[in-house]
Amino acid sequence: MKVLVVIPARFGSSRFPGKPLAKLWGKPLIQTVYEAVSKSSSVNHVIVATDSEDIRQCVQGFHGEVVLTEPSARTGTDRVAEVTSHIPDEIIVNVQGDEILFDPRLLNDLIDSFLKSSAEMGTLRRPMTVLANFHNPNVVKVVIDNTGKALYFSRSAIPFHRENKSLESISWTHSIYEHIGIYIYRNKILQQFAARPTSMLEAAENLEQLRAIETGIAIQTWETKYPSIRIDTHDDLMEAEKIIPLIDMTLSK
Repeated sequence: MKVLVVIPARFGSSRFPGKPLAKLWGKPLIQTVYEAVSKSSSVNHVIVATDSEDIRQCVQGFHGEVVLTEPSARTGTDRVAEVTSHIPDEIIVNVQGDEILFDPRLLNDLIDSFLKSSAEMGTLRRPMTVLANFHNPNVVKVVIDNTGKALYFSRSAIPFHRENKSLESISWTHSIYEHIGIYIYRNKILQQFAARPTSMLEAAENLEQLRAIETGIAIQTWETKYPSIRIDTHDDLMEAEKIIPLIDMTLSK
């Protein structure tokens, strides 16, 4: 089955307006994301979905494929669903336009696992080892069951460790997972998901994946060892600039 990656990228981020066009390692952020995704051996096709003419022109400038979407889309998932509603590809991957993959094999971990499964929706997780991230609301946490299905996602510190509230060291347990905001769906379930109204939990946490859980769509998670970072603010961008020597972007299909 062909795998299509759609990268939703909107101009009007409340915390970082114009973020997809901000420069990272000498290139617009959206180009950095697009090129990293394109290096995955499991990906057949990549499209940027945006509501911005400036972003559209930027993507065309580096010869990427881009589609203009309605500005009224609630979330990135809804923008992805709009683009794929008339595309026959059955497997759709949603990579946020501010998710920097340091190794394209991260996507392979998600896609290859999904194709071997019967899951309808999936995502990735990583064991959390940095205490500051556990308490950072910009770092989303996920709690899973014994089969790897997501029980809940939150910006809060979950699970709560009653007997070890300080969590001076959390490397001893893999029960604390960081969620990596990359999703994979069968197109039919994606369209059903996008057609549903914003849920109570989704609105409370501002996490669109909670709409799926709250309406009965199971989200399977798989673990990856490969690093990535999310650019939420200008400070995140400045920190990312410092770690370019650690990044190997030479891997290719």
